[in-house]
Amino acid sequence: MKQVSPKKHLGQHFLKDENIAIKIVEGLVQPNPSTILEIGPGTGVLTKHLLDRPGFMAFDVDADSIEYLKSNYPEHQSKFHLQDFLKYDLGNIESPMAVIGNFPYNISSQLFFRIWDHRNDVTEVVCMIQKEVADRIAAKEGNKTYGILSVLLQAFYDIDYLFTVPPQVFNPPPKVQSAVIRLTRNKTVNLACDEKLFKRVVKAGFGKRRKTLRNALKDLNLDFATEDTVFNQRAEQLSVAEFIQLTNQISS
Repeated sequence: MKQVSPKKHLGQHFLKDENIAIKIVEGLVQPNPSTILEIGPGTGVLTKHLLDRPGFMAFDVDADSIEYLKSNYPEHQSKFHLQDFLKYDLGNIESPMAVIGNFPYNISSQLFFRIWDHRNDVTEVVCMIQKEVADRIAAKEGNKTYGILSVLLQAFYDIDYLFTVPPQVFNPPPKVQSAVIRLTRNKTVNLACDEKLFKRVVKAGFGKRRKTLRNALKDLNLDFATEDTVFNQRAEQLSVAEFIQLTNQISS
């Protein structure tokens, strides 16, 4: 089959640098996951280094990519799936699970929210994403890039910013720099608060990030006292632990 052409509507930028591909795969350091799931294998620059690992499978919404991989690696056809990671029932996949991929930049945030929803199954993530998003995920409180994904992911994962990737190693080159990060599941089994409310509080707080929490959380329509000085702060000033405390204050 002829080479796959990147599709703009799918946010595809195919990596073409073999050394970077190897470095990304080497970023997987957790021992013996039951499943290694690649999101968006494209032309297989990462895939070929993962095919012989136990439990490997690849998901892509691009039929051309899946057909290309099946034709080039016929002995591994059963590992390639025309599936949308955002919609697939991950309960059908054996865990613990490691996720890897050159994430389509136009849905990277959605992918991370999906991973957060399955945080007890996904123990490691190594991915290439837009550098701006990588900086945001790794940011600490007090930083202007600190946001919803920073808090939610850092509550359950240790974040490592591995390296920056320039545009010219892609086809076509994106207009932004890229970065590779690793998420490693920490030892937190459950947060010391209502986790659904925690997510609502974090999203509401950053939804109006220029306002104080007293004003940003009004839309939650919850009955809570706002005399505490924490409500005079903005969401970006609170650590994960402080968001947990805030959630408990609101729910009490």
